[in-house]
Amino acid sequence: MCSSSAPYLMNLLILISLSVIFPQALGCYSSIFSFGDSVADTGNLYISSPNESFPFFQPPYGETYFHHPTGRCSDGRLIIDFISEFLGIPVRPYFEVIKSNVGVQNFEGNGVNFAVGGATALDSTILGQMGVPNEHTNISLGTQLEWFKDLLPSLCNTSSDCDKLFSSSLIIVGEIGGNDYNHALLLAEKNIEEVQTYVPLVIEEIASTIKELIELGAVTLLVPGNFPIGCLSIFLTRFESPDENQYDSSTGCLNWLNEFAAYHNDQLQTELSWIRKLYPNVNIIYADYYNALMRLYYSPDQFGFIGGTTRACCGGGGPYNYNSSAKCGTSLGVSICENTAYFTNWDGKHLTEAAYRWIAKALFEEYTMPSLSTLCVSDG
Repeated sequence: MCSSSAPYLMNLLILISLSVIFPQALGCYSSIFSFGDSVADTGNLYISSPNESFPFFQPPYGETYFHHPTGRCSDGRLIIDFISEFLGIPVRPYFEVIKSNVGVQNFEGNGVNFAVGGATALDSTILGQMGVPNEHTNISLGTQLEWFKDLLPSLCNTSSDCDKLFSSSLIIVGEIGGNDYNHALLLAEKNIEEVQTYVPLVIEEIASTIKELIELGAVTLLVPGNFPIGCLSIFLTRFESPDENQYDSSTGCLNWLNEFAAYHNDQLQTELSWIRKLYPNVNIIYADYYNALMRLYYSPDQFGFIGGTTRACCGGGGPYNYNSSAKCGTSLGVSICENTAYFTNWDGKHLTEAAYRWIAKALFEEYTMPSLSTLCVSDG
């Protein structure tokens, strides 16, 4: 059993190891632009929808690091926050930028995050025609791309200035597409065979966005795959089965859902290979979120997750501490773990800051293809 200081010591070791494996990376990029959903949203939905009462706008969200809700779907920081910190580049939510006193036309910054909680890869109209609703927003990846294009004139005025901006910018496209599948499985109650037919459409939308960013001038893009959703408490609760063969005996995750996530990731990597051939001078990096997270499920004690991996830290009870009628952020019947650093899962759908920190660290080690750290150092 780890002592109460174990998570602190582990976090310290993460920071020390990053300074060793990535010493020259600080300064190799000067800007970050990020697209995605709740895995990356650092406040856009929160800022743009102040009158909404989403559970993740309420305590205990944000309690670990910020000590108050910020619109992040976690107890603290996300992967994009750690990438921002590791590279020394501040990244502001898009809606904070356009609502600031500075004004969008005079904005001079190092990074902008366009990600929105609940965002999908496909347009809401297309999903609606497929019978897939979105309970949070109608924002898609295409919408975020339009925001970026609207902001671009305030970031660079001439083609040479834009070339200079893009040459030192890291553009993160995703994670995105998860909600297209989540909403179909959980809200529309589609079967997995039907949802699998959505994968080519989602991949095509991601690829189209990447190509358009490249045509605008992007030269380095980081494209994450999807998480192993069969390990998330919400799916384990919704699709709980007495059939032990449906579960991975080593992790307790649902095999068929993880196989689906792996299928999406395989198709995404195949598409990225084609795009690399079309644009041989562009750096297109695949971020393996799936396996970076799976190692935490296979060896939780090694990473300090002694409280549980498939059980949510904050939730309304049940075997996985997830209850759709008593979600984290609502007061009725919700319990919160004593130490969030002992858990990988925060609210049943999203991860804890501790898990996101380990994933971010992994991206600078062996879970990007080609290696993000090698590329960064060689180009810096």
